[in-house]
Amino acid sequence: MANQAAPTTPVESVPLQGVPLQGAPTAPVDTATLAGSVPVPTDMTIWHLFLQSDVIVKIVIVLLVIASFWSWTIIFNKVMRLRRLRARAKQFEESFWSGGSLEDLFDRIGDRPPDPMSSVFVAAMREWRRSAAKGLLGSNEFKASLRERIERVMDITLGREMEQLERHMVYLASVGSSAPFVGLFGTVWGIMTAFMGLSTTTSSSIQAVAPGIAEALVATAVGLAAAIPAVVMYNRFARQLRVLTAEMDTFGAEFLNIAERHFLKK
Repeated sequence: MANQAAPTTPVESVPLQGVPLQGAPTAPVDTATLAGSVPVPTDMTIWHLFLQSDVIVKIVIVLLVIASFWSWTIIFNKVMRLRRLRARAKQFEESFWSGGSLEDLFDRIGDRPPDPMSSVFVAAMREWRRSAAKGLLGSNEFKASLRERIERVMDITLGREMEQLERHMVYLASVGSSAPFVGLFGTVWGIMTAFMGLSTTTSSSIQAVAPGIAEALVATAVGLAAAIPAVVMYNRFARQLRVLTAEMDTFGAEFLNIAERHFLKK
């Protein structure tokens, strides 16, 4: 008699816990969460970085913005003023060298000369008229000293006019030289604060300090933005003022020669 096969009980397969089945979809792994670091912010605009920065960094940035605004105000004001003065000085030179009477030109200008060159001319003519009114031109001894006094008056007037034109130049030089270092101070402070913040996180990756470093670098960028225009325009204004001073010195020497020929030898 043949052996009859014993019936078998089907075995129920139990899936292994924690082992994904082949072909089953898997959820993406958040490496930042596994590392224990904070999520990196997606809004990296300048305004957002400023709002998220440290209090000291904010103060530095605000001071640099104010300094930059005042620098641009001085720059625009001085550009327009120098352009206007050069146009008026050109008109005065045309009138001076036109061959007309210097006394008539002095009367037309009056007590309010519109530019530094005409101010030098008015000061010299006023000194000569004051001496003539006192009847001192007949004395040879006085004539010898009149040229020196006219030259001294012209030098004083030139110095006064240049002092007015050089106003706020020291401010531009100060901003140009100190703004980068002020911004660098804000950057160093912000980076130091960012690295100190690592003690409160469980991650030491660059993602944990990148936002803080970016916020700190804004201070350096603002400092350079304030310094570069100030330095460039300071050099430009200084060159223009040197040229203007040389032109007025030349005019003063020529006027003294004319005065000596027409007034002092009468």
